[in-house]
Amino acid sequence: MEGEIISRLNIEYTNIPAAGLHGVGLKNLPGNLAKLFRGYLKAGRILREYQPDVLFFTGGYLAVPAAFAGRAKPSLVFTPDIEPGLAIRTISILVSRIALSVDLSRQFTPPGKDVIVSGYPVRPKLLSWTQDQALEALELSSDLPVLLVFGGSKGARSINKALDAILPELLKEIQVVHITGRLDWEGIKINRDKLSADLQKNYRIFPFLHDEMGAALRSADLVVSRSGASILGEYPMFELPAILVPYPYAWRYQKTNAKYLVDRDAALMIRDEELKERLLPTVLSLIRNPERLNQMKSALKDMAKPEAAKMIARELITLAGNKEGGDQK
Repeated sequence: MEGEIISRLNIEYTNIPAAGLHGVGLKNLPGNLAKLFRGYLKAGRILREYQPDVLFFTGGYLAVPAAFAGRAKPSLVFTPDIEPGLAIRTISILVSRIALSVDLSRQFTPPGKDVIVSGYPVRPKLLSWTQDQALEALELSSDLPVLLVFGGSKGARSINKALDAILPELLKEIQVVHITGRLDWEGIKINRDKLSADLQKNYRIFPFLHDEMGAALRSADLVVSRSGASILGEYPMFELPAILVPYPYAWRYQKTNAKYLVDRDAALMIRDEELKERLLPTVLSLIRNPERLNQMKSALKDMAKPEAAKMIARELITLAGNKEGGDQK
């Protein structure tokens, strides 16, 4: 997926062998360790050929071999989730500096490391849409509220199923923008075609959005989604109240992210197994309560970090000027 996204931006991309270690089981552990070692060797060759002045890591097991191979170089790791996973915890020991989405993550950083709280960077192109432009692009009316529902690039099957069951009720008073993911796309198209014409006019479905994702976020009055790290940046920047459904098989990262917004009165949380019973009443209670939505928007506005990308870029430029690596400034 990373290769596809980066290729769209015309940036050179090279992959290396790598595999995860957390939760893979004893049977797969030796093979995964061997992949990581091959990745370490290939990363070393790439670094010797490319001769970078600074390294930038954002986590994932793919980054671990590169972090070990480049440990003598000046480097920065960005911790997107509030609670870092095993890969970022490992990388954090090796790098020169650490950037965090939120200050709460300091408790998970190695002692003595140089740490900044940058916030989670949001692409400027996402933020370029006005409300009118967003509504027009998605063929939405300004007369009805808009609910955005999505579950990432592959989709979230439990969210898709729960939404499908309540669509006839929702579409009577709400417009729904549903980003389905590719796995359930064909089935959701069939279900849409079963709706009456009056209900279909309030329903927009897409398997995935690239440039128009900003329009979806800008047009929405409320969002239902998983709680990956991007919610810490995008929802505050768009002042977008959320109903968060943490992915139940992602250890506790998503739950911790969701709780951060919930504790600040910026979101509500529904457990995956509660979707069938709670999704409809929770959506309707918020959509019908503009005062509550405005309170959530205010809380989100206070959390926004519009300079996040610039702050990380400045740190990288500073580190690139320090050719000897280490923890020097």
